[in-house]
Amino acid sequence: MLRIEKLVKKYGNFTAVNDLSLTLNRGDIFGFVGPNGAGKTTTMRVVAALMKASSGTVYVDGINVAQRPREAKAKLGYMPDFFGVYDNLKVNEYMDFYGSCYGISLSDRKRRTGELLELVDLLDKEDSYVDTLSRGMKQRLCLARSLIHNPELLILDEPASGMDPRARIEMKGILKTLKTMEKTILISSHILHELVELCSCIGVIERGRLVYSGRVEDLMSRLEGRSMIRLRVLSDVDKAVNLLKEQPYITEINGEDNELEIGYEGEQEDMARLLKLLVENDIPVISFSEIAGNIEKVFLEVTKSAGE
Repeated sequence: MLRIEKLVKKYGNFTAVNDLSLTLNRGDIFGFVGPNGAGKTTTMRVVAALMKASSGTVYVDGINVAQRPREAKAKLGYMPDFFGVYDNLKVNEYMDFYGSCYGISLSDRKRRTGELLELVDLLDKEDSYVDTLSRGMKQRLCLARSLIHNPELLILDEPASGMDPRARIEMKGILKTLKTMEKTILISSHILHELVELCSCIGVIERGRLVYSGRVEDLMSRLEGRSMIRLRVLSDVDKAVNLLKEQPYITEINGEDNELEIGYEGEQEDMARLLKLLVENDIPVISFSEIAGNIEKVFLEVTKSAGE
């Protein structure tokens, strides 16, 4: 559905994207992750035919984006990381305007507007002015607008950026719904664990280079044998730390006050023995629980060579 071949984008002497190649099959949800300034937005703008590449080729469903941009745009929906909205329009007028830009008939525009506003949970706001919406609502409206022409490929540049926790959860739910609709999605973020929950594939970009690309399962396999434990004690935290340092499978100990985060490389049996050891040494344990794999550490590993 999307094929990027040896993409390069330069601004004068600065190379924003450097020899990037990537393929998305139909139905893939591809997470594009990297720090701010890594080249995610530049790549997405080239794919969306909003910016010309310095060299390289982008194909959307077999269409050369640089040579046939209008045809390519009909196949894709683009949601930028920072977007403007027409504040003097009501929500339904905003959707109708964009529908008309794609040549959609009036009856189809009305039908699609209702369906999409329901999808993004804004149907009760259809007669509200856009400038009265919260930031989260505006971002959901922008997502609905990018879907108005029923594109096969969605390009979503940090769709949850700047949202409060509740709005982020709502956006995540919408993206999961789109996943069931078999849309091909390229979605970027600088927060890796958010993408791991949603995506079938992950690509890590660092300084304009794609330093890792593969299935989520392959990336997560790098976490095997590594875990973090959150330990909270009533007192004797120093005694607990000294005891933990003596254990061969403990890799790190961090924390403050009476709460510790412990890194260890061992089996489930080792974790059980560790808890037993603490109790037998009269450490007053209040809570002892495993934390989900530290995916951020994997990110640091795969970008280390690029950083060097």
